[in-house]
Amino acid sequence: MDFSTYLQKHPDNNGYFGPYGGGKEYLPAELQPIFEEIDEAYRTICHSAKFISELRRIRREFQGRPTPVYHCERLSQKIGGCQIYLKREDLNHTGAHKLNHCMGEGLLAKYLGKKKIIAETGAGQHGVALATAAAYFGLECDIYMGEIDIAKQAPNVTRMKMLGARVVSVSHGQKMLKEAVDAAFEAYLKSYKDTIYCIGSALGPHPFPMMVRDFQYVIGEEARAQYKEMTGFLPEAVVACVGGGSNSIGMFSAFLNDPVDLYGAEPLGRGTKLGENAASMTYGTDGVLHGFKSKILQDENGQLAEAYSIASGLDYQGVGPEHAYLHDLGRVKYETVSDLEAVDAFFKLSRYEGIIPALESSHALAYAMRYAREHRTGSILACLSGRGDKDVDYVAEHYGYGDEFAFKD
Repeated sequence: MDFSTYLQKHPDNNGYFGPYGGGKEYLPAELQPIFEEIDEAYRTICHSAKFISELRRIRREFQGRPTPVYHCERLSQKIGGCQIYLKREDLNHTGAHKLNHCMGEGLLAKYLGKKKIIAETGAGQHGVALATAAAYFGLECDIYMGEIDIAKQAPNVTRMKMLGARVVSVSHGQKMLKEAVDAAFEAYLKSYKDTIYCIGSALGPHPFPMMVRDFQYVIGEEARAQYKEMTGFLPEAVVACVGGGSNSIGMFSAFLNDPVDLYGAEPLGRGTKLGENAASMTYGTDGVLHGFKSKILQDENGQLAEAYSIASGLDYQGVGPEHAYLHDLGRVKYETVSDLEAVDAFFKLSRYEGIIPALESSHALAYAMRYAREHRTGSILACLSGRGDKDVDYVAEHYGYGDEFAFKD
């Protein structure tokens, strides 16, 4: 397939990437005109020089973009001859890639005249980013978060509250990300006239998968130019972690038409059985969840399965529809990474490079390390989607301080 015009043609006017995506037909009737309004507004302002100029100014002056590409020289030497590079989204303001689309969504909310933004969060990075955007634009902000994730990600909960957001604990079901999305959608149904829902990943009803991809495209756009300036070449491979898929779709999109292998690192968690992982691309089947069609973790009767990952930002039962489509096209390969592999990568990057990564990002790094061991030559560029401040207490409590991981290979 020729990918030179891919971004202009996907999704189609109904929000589909091949057979995946959509939204209108999966939404409650009262929400359909609201999402049409969001779609129309976005398609208008995304071509507005004023909007684009303002977003670029925000990224430069407030977010601190561009973030750098960094060569992990010591880690590469420890692993083998293949060179590992990182796109440092952990250095983006608030510590992760999430602010890239949250500032865009906040700007859209102001354009629509909304007074409040509402969202879900798993690891808390989306919640922190959205609370930051709300403070910047002078908007009210409600963040829904599963009770289990609130306990795991206490530092981010504190940050959200300090930024002025109202954090709503969700205590039903698994008390994790899926339930937080459910609760946020229910609240949105009651307040959509003055509120905009700002989804946390490249999923949900159209136009959110398209919007989030477009706002996150800056990751891959910068990384491609920076890597080529550093080395004179393109990397042999690019990898990013995939839960819902926001950082990865932003990273991959800029390389789609290049002779570069693309890999999505999914959370294998504790194993291959349903309920032990959140690898919806590897173990999921076609289904509908939260207003879009994609690959969903479900049993043979179509009942939604439990999702699990050590990384709260990855423990979701579905994946963004564009990822499902790119998988079917064979353009992106999706590989699984276990909890222990991610923890090993977490400690190795900390000890050898002085960078503490988020557990989500550690999945991408773990695959980059696996690739480096297998190939020995060449290079791989990984998206380090966030920093690990939020994870250090949890990791120390369950895995100690890393000596048994960092010095074993």
